[in-house]
Amino acid sequence: MPILAGDDPAALAAAAQRLAAGGLVGLPTETVYGLGARADDDQAVAAIFRAKGRPADHPLIVHVAALAQAEAFASQLPPAARRLAAAFWPGPVTVIVPRRAGVAAAAAAGQTSIGLRCPSHPVAQGLLQRAAALGVPGVAAPSANRFGRVSPTTAAHVAGEFGPGLLVLDGGGCAVGIESAIVDCSRSRPVLLRPGLLTRTALEEALGEPLLAADAGAPRAPGTLASHYAPRARLRLLSAAALATALDKPATWPAGLAVYSRRPVAAPGSCLWRRLPDDPAAAAHDLFAALRRLDDDGAAEIWVEQPPDAPAWEGVLDRLRRAAHA
Repeated sequence: MPILAGDDPAALAAAAQRLAAGGLVGLPTETVYGLGARADDDQAVAAIFRAKGRPADHPLIVHVAALAQAEAFASQLPPAARRLAAAFWPGPVTVIVPRRAGVAAAAAAGQTSIGLRCPSHPVAQGLLQRAAALGVPGVAAPSANRFGRVSPTTAAHVAGEFGPGLLVLDGGGCAVGIESAIVDCSRSRPVLLRPGLLTRTALEEALGEPLLAADAGAPRAPGTLASHYAPRARLRLLSAAALATALDKPATWPAGLAVYSRRPVAAPGSCLWRRLPDDPAAAAHDLFAALRRLDDDGAAEIWVEQPPDAPAWEGVLDRLRRAAHA
């Protein structure tokens, strides 16, 4: 099936019908593209795990059109979750809350908690609203890529991963470019499980209290494995000083070298080079597309200049550290 225009009402209707029937749909969000299935149908959700090659114990995020839909999946919405939703929904933050018994067990990977998000992308909103009118309360949608690999930020990326059999709605390039922040609100104190573009400071201001660090009692959450977001090429994350030293010794460069850095490469013809933006939001927007492009250009090894260890860069640095762990 060809990629369909996300602003076409007929395409949205076809995608909503496919979800209602238990099928899969590729859909844009403001963060990355998702591979969606109706979250209340465990068999439909199982198809996501099979398509991605994703372990069944690694939970998914359920996307809803509004806070009212979240109540179909939550046994309760704790005050911390409500504060984050009020401040940032629709937007790039996922809240983990106690799961309503008997609902979305497969999407939650069997846990008693579940991750919920309300995306702001107009195509995602249009699809969720049309699906809701057909009896679909929410859509489980991890990133639309093979498990552990680079997330997709265009419809073409999704089609390249899963081929012509998948209905993909084209909503253009993703504005944010990395996945949502995930905050566990299912226990007594909120815990940041995965950073995103929203800074820790912004989240804490909305919560009115500090975010704790993840501990052994935290629920499993998407994108938190040590190795994740990896390109096909080997990725090495280097400090600016270490990268400068390595780049000053061209004779030691590996074959198929690519560099993703703020510092230009002195002899750009001798390796692939892509500029890492100085602004953290621009870097988040560019990150996954840049890694995919370097892969497609034949890179065997990618040296990445480590971004500043600063709050605004936390989401980008998290993705790079996990990609380098592979």
